[in-house]
This record gives sequence, C-alpha cells and structure tokens, in this order.
Amino acid sequence: MSLKILLVENIHSIAAERLEAEGFEVKQIAHAPSEKELLELLPGYDILGIRSKTEVTRKVIESNTHLFGIGAFCIGTNQIDLKAAKSWGVPVFNAPHANTRSVAELVIAEMIALSRQLCDRSGAAHRGEWMKSADGSREVRGKTVGIIGYGHIGSQLSILAESMGMRVLFYDVVKKLPLGNARPTRLLEDLLENSDFVSLHVPETPQTRNMIGKKQIAKMKKGSYLINASRGTVVEIDSLVSALKSRHIAGCALDVFPEEPASNKEKFRSDLQGLANVILTPHIGGSTEEAQYAIGLEVAESFRRFLKIGTTAGAVNFPNVELPPGHGACRVLNVHKNEPGVLGEINGIVSKAGANIQAQFLATDEKIGYLVMDVETRAAKKLVQEIQSLERSIRTRQLIAKA
Repeated sequence: MSLKILLVENIHSIAAERLEAEGFEVKQIAHAPSEKELLELLPGYDILGIRSKTEVTRKVIESNTHLFGIGAFCIGTNQIDLKAAKSWGVPVFNAPHANTRSVAELVIAEMIALSRQLCDRSGAAHRGEWMKSADGSREVRGKTVGIIGYGHIGSQLSILAESMGMRVLFYDVVKKLPLGNARPTRLLEDLLENSDFVSLHVPETPQTRNMIGKKQIAKMKKGSYLINASRGTVVEIDSLVSALKSRHIAGCALDVFPEEPASNKEKFRSDLQGLANVILTPHIGGSTEEAQYAIGLEVAESFRRFLKIGTTAGAVNFPNVELPPGHGACRVLNVHKNEPGVLGEINGIVSKAGANIQAQFLATDEKIGYLVMDVETRAAKKLVQEIQSLERSIRTRQLIAKA
C-alpha cells in the first residue's frame, strides 16, 4: 500500500511529480486549510506539506499522531507546533536554502529603489506628474549596508552588495565567518549607527520580537533606510511610522507584517500605507518561479529520504541522522525518550528475538532519541510491536517504502 501525502497552499507541482515518481500517492489543494479542515483531512494521509499560512497546531498533531512527518515548503517553521510534533515522534522538514537568492535579489532591488525614490516617482508618472530631480536621489555604491542575521540569506546579500561596491557590516548572535570584506560588529547598536541601509534576516523568536523598536530606530543614521524581509514581528510598526513622518528614516521596504491576510481575497491594511518612499510587498521574498521550483525539490527530497531510508538530516525539531540505504535487512525506526537504559532495553528485545543486528544508528537531543536498526529477522512485525510496548518508546515502525 503506497503512502499518502497531502500538499496544501498551491505548492509547486514539481514536488508532487517527484513524489509520485517515487511511488507515493499525492493530493494537492490550493488553499491554506483551517484547523477544522486539517482535522477532517489528515486521518487519510501519512505526510503533510504546507507553506507559511497553514497553522499546524498542537491539537492537529495530537489528533493525528499517525503522521510520519511534516514539511514546510518555505524557510520558516513557526506556523508548526514543533514541540508537539517532536513529542509524538514527528520530524519537521523545511527548505532553508532554496529561496535565498530570490530574497537577496529583492533586497538589492529595494535598496536601489529606496535610494532613487523609484516607487514614488513611478507613481507620480502614472498620475501624469513629472518629478525630474536629483534631490534625495543617490547611488548605493560606496554606501554601507548593515545585515542583521548573517545566515543563508544574509550572507548571500553580503556577496551581492559587495559586488556592487557597497561596504558590508553584519551582526549575529552566533559567530559567523565573514565573506569577502564583510565585517562583524560586536553590538547591534554599532551596526545601526554606521549603516546607510539596515536589512533584517532573523527568525521569529521571543528574542527577535520587536527587536527594532523606538530605541533601535533612534540609533540609526538620519536619512538611512530599513528593510525587513524576515518576519513581521521583528519591527515595531508604530515606531517606524513615527520615524518616517519625522524624516529620521528616509524610507523603508517591508515584505512581511505583524498581521497578514490569510489569502489574496482579503484586504491588506497597514499604518505604513500612503507614506512617502515606503515599499510594501505581499510577502513575496521567495515568490519566484525559480525559488518555488527549488523549494519543491528540496522538501520532496527530504520526504523521499526519510520515507525510503529513514534519514532525518535537515529536520528542524528532531535528532539528525544521515543514513545509507539498507541492503536487504529489515530497517526498524524507533523514537524514544532520551533517558538512560533505553538502548539496552531495545537491544535486549532484539537479542531475545534471535535477530541479528547488521547496523545501528543513534542520535539524540535533550528530549528524544532516534534509533535506526538494520536487523535480520523473520518476525519484523512482532519485533516492532515489542519495542513499541516499552514504556519509554514514543514511536516504532518498520520502514515501509523501498529505496
């Protein structure tokens, strides 16, 4: 019986094509299902694939503990209750690399557009006004961009900006290797005070919520620009509006917002609307055909490797195990509480069953352990049942799909 995969939110068709080619049964729907709809749909599926709008709550997960895995066809995973998924042995995969170029290119375009007031001047021309003037219009060459968050996107932006003749500063809470001539700053304030453009590339965490507020904006250079293509909760909108109206900030570009419409049919509202030299885009940083194609391939490959081999490399909430394909033996996958003695109990069951262990792989984090065993046995079903019956086992299964 083939495994069933549900892909929602109009995920690129390449994902379904690749998964169907591997023998999986795939259903696609275009919208973001509500919690109620997910509760109705998921009992019939083994894997769920979403994008950024679908909320996978604890209730959804605890009502569908049969799920093998969840895939976020995007970078962010804050729309999924990762702790609940882990507690039930459900790995969550995302696509941290596939859209980095698209987001970085958008930021470059926004820096130039802000520096040249392109959107305001284009709007005026559409209205029949002729705003031919060099006042307030500058090149980006020779200017300094301060990148907050030097991960996959921030470092890509660093390379592109430097190739255009810009100086690059960056700030990150984790020590990162500078690329090119980029220079790290020890304090966030140092970056804010010395940057002509400040670009945000951080995840949504309690620490990053409103990390750019009144105090931080006041530290920015007068006449500088703020760009946020990370998460909407990172910037305090009221403080940004005040800084724009007082002309302390010369402009901003936001692709993400604290509250966003659930679909294209809903009206978008923001206090930033109507302000001069403000670029507002509808969360399209990774919305290029190239990025969505690459994301579809990346997460589909994570699904394939997990379902056919047991590999959890790249899972954001789970011990990462990189596995070779099995060779004829029964592959048993076990998720258990990370407590002393569990492995001994499992090996005792295998030994009592007279099964021969060909290979064994184990990875743990602070909460759970992920054990993969290749065993020679004629009683695989019974072995799986006995391991699962252990008090500290969370989930045990035999690999179903063939690599």
